[in-house]
Amino acid sequence: MTSSSDRSPAVDVLSTRTYEIRTYGCQMNVHDSERLAGLLEDAGYVRASEDSDGEADVVVFNTCAVRENADNKLYGNLGHLAPKKASRPGMQIAVGGCLAQKDRDTIVKRAPWVDVVFGTHNIGKLPVLLERARVQEEAQVEIAESLEAFPSTLPTRRESAYAAWVSISVGCNNTCTFCIVPALRGKEKDRRPGDILAEIEALVAEGVSEVTLLGQNVNAYGSDIGDREAFSKLLRACGTIDGLERVRFTSPHPRDFTDDVIAAMAETPNVMPQLHMPLQSGSDPVLKAMRRSYRQERFLGIIEKVRAAIPHAAISTDIIVGFPGETEEDFQQTLHVVREARFAQAFTFQYSKRPGTPAADMDGQIPKKVVQDRYERLVALQEEISWEENKKQVGRTLELMVAEGEGRKDDTTHRLSGRAPDNRLVHFTKPGQEVRPGDVVTVEVTYAAPHHLLAEGPVLDVRRTRAGDAWEKRTAEKAAKPAGVLLGLPKVGVPEPLPAVTGGCAVD
Repeated sequence: MTSSSDRSPAVDVLSTRTYEIRTYGCQMNVHDSERLAGLLEDAGYVRASEDSDGEADVVVFNTCAVRENADNKLYGNLGHLAPKKASRPGMQIAVGGCLAQKDRDTIVKRAPWVDVVFGTHNIGKLPVLLERARVQEEAQVEIAESLEAFPSTLPTRRESAYAAWVSISVGCNNTCTFCIVPALRGKEKDRRPGDILAEIEALVAEGVSEVTLLGQNVNAYGSDIGDREAFSKLLRACGTIDGLERVRFTSPHPRDFTDDVIAAMAETPNVMPQLHMPLQSGSDPVLKAMRRSYRQERFLGIIEKVRAAIPHAAISTDIIVGFPGETEEDFQQTLHVVREARFAQAFTFQYSKRPGTPAADMDGQIPKKVVQDRYERLVALQEEISWEENKKQVGRTLELMVAEGEGRKDDTTHRLSGRAPDNRLVHFTKPGQEVRPGDVVTVEVTYAAPHHLLAEGPVLDVRRTRAGDAWEKRTAEKAAKPAGVLLGLPKVGVPEPLPAVTGGCAVD
């Protein structure tokens, strides 16, 4: 272990200490960061302002190991903090998440000023490890090999008052050759349905009106408890919770996407007409090399069934370009699926090697120039389709849940932003009456762009909701809360908005 000389000296623990969490990667990491925030606040820490730039007393990196430059990004950020830590007695740095699970002791060898390294299975230990590092003046590296307790039992600082992530499982049983996540998150472990529903009911009681069910392979839910229809049953059970207006889920896997799930989506009113279905490639040979257990025909068959049952469903996907061995013909098959499926949105990625994955050692690695060319052609096609699909929304009357912080130009355009039931982002004219995040407005779409819609006419209706009440209450409490003794640091900042659902952990 590193020597105490690499660490900052102890600090008066009676002072209120601030924290900052930097999150990389998928929705599971975002939700884990909510838990880390809850743990730290439970231990007496106070969140630093958004512009603290490493000036907090504790900086936590919740890392992702999926992308090729993940290591460089982490060590670059750690290097940026090194001089700040050296000049600030008592400052601590912690590294958790998938990269910590993978690199372990390597992190403190490359960055000896790091105080704590913890893994994906023991995030609940962070406050204890920080205190131990402070007292012993020595780095603490603790990586559990299996889940110690389902993380949803931990305290959670929710980033949104009106929308919430709810984990239904952790881990993944798939063996995709490009993905290192199963090795770092472990085999799938499912929560009991009763525990999930109890958490959702508690959230609704606090004012939450939208939940997103999370899992590395969310629709495989039930494999750990021996019930192949457990996920569809869970969706239907969500439909019985009074006050729960919107239910979403991410990310499913085509292999496990069964007809009973489609039926549950179509027949449960609060399950939204939105589906994120990762394609990865449209080529059967590439899918086989990826160890994806479906083929083009099966994928398009699912899309056809979903559209038949839910005509207005917005379907998004993940696509990897330039997987080892991908030929131009393979790439053309991907373009074919994109044209046939007509995705509302696609999260597209250039394949990057990840050490420890089978694909990293495969023959036929594609030259960067070829990958870039294919990537640009795919993006151009999808942009065209996204715009055409969005134009079909013009003239439709939609109910939007007003969002917080989603429209970066809202202040200058005098608009607000909200999410339609199918999760499309809509910017709308600010009405004369007060509208709060979490409230619901009815608008008519007047214009479409590839990535958003506009409703430039007057708002047709405003419905104040318990979710809006919850947002207002939280905002008022934050404004009234004293900052405490912050060692000269900025006061607590406004929580970030809940991110829109994006690509799954395998490619994000």
